[in-house]
Amino acid sequence: MPSSSNPEVQRVSLEEDRFSRLRLITWWNQEKIAAARVLVVGAGALGNEILKNLALLGFQHIVIVDLDRVENSNLSRSVLFSEQDIGKPKASAAAAAVRRILPGAQVTAINANLLHDVGLGVFEWADVIIAGLDNREARLWINRSAWKLNKPWVDGAIEGINGIARVFLPGKAPCYECTLGEKDWEILEKRLSCNLLTRAEMEGGKVPTTPTIASIIAGIEVQEAVKLIHRLPVLESSGYVFEGLNHSSYRVTYTENPDCMSHHTYDQVTRVSGASHGLTLHQLWSNAAKQLGSQDVVLEFSRDVIHKLICPKCHAEEEVFAAVGSVKYEQGKCAKCGEMRVVVTIHSYDGKGEIGSRTLDSLGLPLFDIFVARSDREDRELPLLIEGDAEIVLEHAKEQAAVR
Repeated sequence: MPSSSNPEVQRVSLEEDRFSRLRLITWWNQEKIAAARVLVVGAGALGNEILKNLALLGFQHIVIVDLDRVENSNLSRSVLFSEQDIGKPKASAAAAAVRRILPGAQVTAINANLLHDVGLGVFEWADVIIAGLDNREARLWINRSAWKLNKPWVDGAIEGINGIARVFLPGKAPCYECTLGEKDWEILEKRLSCNLLTRAEMEGGKVPTTPTIASIIAGIEVQEAVKLIHRLPVLESSGYVFEGLNHSSYRVTYTENPDCMSHHTYDQVTRVSGASHGLTLHQLWSNAAKQLGSQDVVLEFSRDVIHKLICPKCHAEEEVFAAVGSVKYEQGKCAKCGEMRVVVTIHSYDGKGEIGSRTLDSLGLPLFDIFVARSDREDRELPLLIEGDAEIVLEHAKEQAAVR
């Protein structure tokens, strides 16, 4: 039969043929791949390979989070970056490259620090989270956020020509935090100084890696994500270790920590239609109190906030409203006398106090976040997602919401 002369028919045929070899896999469902929402944290060596694979497989809905900018040294390990990208945010450069590989893909770049600047709504949006990170603090945050919102996540780590990939499922221990030992906790505690201000020397770690090991581990990570989406067996609470020098590989299993702090999942998240710029903390508290049928309500924040810096010597005060860890150690010194100031933090609101008049976007918390209202009466918990921020944070929020 002669091919159609209609350009539109020819275009559709080409699009359908793009994934024809993948469809030959008996269990493969390309529609599930196209509909899945993937949050990728980290756009370095691992992240580049993860994103490249996602684009080639036809994942249409991707959010990328990274705080760094492209450097010359990234070009030896990052297939998505070119010399023209040096100085650009990694997330934005990677997102543009994914769109070139898969035209029509809806890719949102969030150029921000995951710990301080990314709301829990981004985790709630995702079907699966894939991490390409080089620090334990961010992994721990992903783990706790994923458990709260009942989301699976895939972790990868590389060093030299060795690496590991592993999968953590919500509600099924052991989780990532369960795997941490004393040495891990020592490293985590050093990330923050004793007064909760970030030390610059803790932020500049460089990990030796090669593009070959990044390719291997990222390939396993994405393969596990594909299996998760198809509800196939995965590396559940275990890891695949690859040792490149002798090409040996093996699987490790982990033991549950009964005292783990990550094991808590929200029963249901309530969506608040307003946006952070137009909603005060007290208004949100009043909304929660009404839903819980009690005035004895505390509204908990997703993370601790530095409220004030107070000088113990001259008693000068400065209101800050910034997430703990986002303020540099050097900023802690008093401008008047040079004394290191005391950090005063807040993590909740009980319906009283001046901060109630502040809009949610002025509290030092990220947009599209979740506040948890708690009432002592019947020990009730009400997670509140500020849904009105979605269109600000996610470029394609409306289109992606329709996929649910």
